[in-house]
Amino acid sequence: MQKLGASELSIFPLTLGGNTFGWTSDEAESQKVLDAFVEQGGNLVDTADSYSAWVPGNSGGESEAIIGRWLARRGRRDEVLIATKVAQHPDYRGLAPANINAAVEQSLARLGTEHIDLYYAHEHDPHTPIAETAAAFDALVKAGKVRYIGLSNFPADKIDEWLRIAAEESLASPVALQPKYNLVARDEFEGELADSAARHGLGVLPYFGLAAGFLTGKYRSPQDLEGQARGGMAQRFLSEQGLAVVDALDEVAQETGRQIPTVALAWLRHQPTVVAPIASARTVEQLPALMASATLQLNDLQLQRLDAVSSALGAD
Repeated sequence: MQKLGASELSIFPLTLGGNTFGWTSDEAESQKVLDAFVEQGGNLVDTADSYSAWVPGNSGGESEAIIGRWLARRGRRDEVLIATKVAQHPDYRGLAPANINAAVEQSLARLGTEHIDLYYAHEHDPHTPIAETAAAFDALVKAGKVRYIGLSNFPADKIDEWLRIAAEESLASPVALQPKYNLVARDEFEGELADSAARHGLGVLPYFGLAAGFLTGKYRSPQDLEGQARGGMAQRFLSEQGLAVVDALDEVAQETGRQIPTVALAWLRHQPTVVAPIASARTVEQLPALMASATLQLNDLQLQRLDAVSSALGAD
């Protein structure tokens, strides 16, 4: 288990992403994945109130509701950590205090719980002063509705501003950062964001760790993308340089006797400040390769090889 930032939360070195629940995984399969994740040692499940509003017929909150029914069936709430987010639900956009207060009540109801272990500001809201947002999150912590605060999709200067205000006003400070980060999309995190996370002692939990499935090795031609739910997102990486990264992952996978996604997530876990990459499993069968990343130790030569081949790629 790994300590998350300055919090008292101890987490397994892989976080289960809940964005597939109610989208590419129906409820029955989603609950099987959740059961298997916990049985195999996992304990932090990541979702958002907006998942999966992009699916025709959905309105947002479907993932939280599935997780909530799973928690009710399973019981033992204290053995599982739940992270969710506010700012992107179609009915609760932004980080104005009134919006946060309304959205958190809906999330708590869907999850069927009295508290959220890690509550993220899902993205920076340029229309609301950070001081107001930070105070609203602090009030949730003081009320016992939220244990810890996280930031997702925030630029480095806004992270610095939030932490400064929290220190000056004696407010609860964020303990986690959730950026987009993977072997074919490094520039957005590496640099100012990574420096800010290190400076403030934030535990980093990267999302998009497998680049919409591209870093599993299953997309090697345009034909492989046809009919895939995430094909459009993975397509942007289908280039000579992107495929060179997959080839390098394949080589390391063969050396270690593991699978390509295992190596891709293990590379993330080896990066400074990263605590537990986030990865989603559409089916139970996909989960073991993800879980194996938590214990795979890559040697210096393997890390250098992956660094070298992926450093040629810019931001996506």
